[in-house]
Amino acid sequence: MIIGDSSAGTIFVCEMDESIIGMVSLLNLVSTALGKKVAMLEDMIVDPEWRGQGIGAMLLDHACSWARENGYGRITLLTDGDNVPAQRFYGAHGFARSTMVAFRKQL
Repeated sequence: MIIGDSSAGTIFVCEMDESIIGMVSLLNLVSTALGKKVAMLEDMIVDPEWRGQGIGAMLLDHACSWARENGYGRITLLTDGDNVPAQRFYGAHGFARSTMVAFRKQL
């Protein structure tokens, strides 16, 4: 859906030898509290064979820089409660645990 409608968000990929080995997607939202565009980091994936080599950090840093340069006021993301490695990774890259509580309803 993002590829078919660029107003929905942006996808960044990392390629090696013409193969995609990692990606991160940002979905476009608006914060009425900030009065700015904000993004939801929906997916970040690095091929297991390429993990631990800085590719995730490079993708995340690029996505954050791009968002900042394009007037976004915040990036929000969710991790599973038991995904401690992901929480450490995002914390090491400047993301802080929010006091917000996520609710969802499957439709």
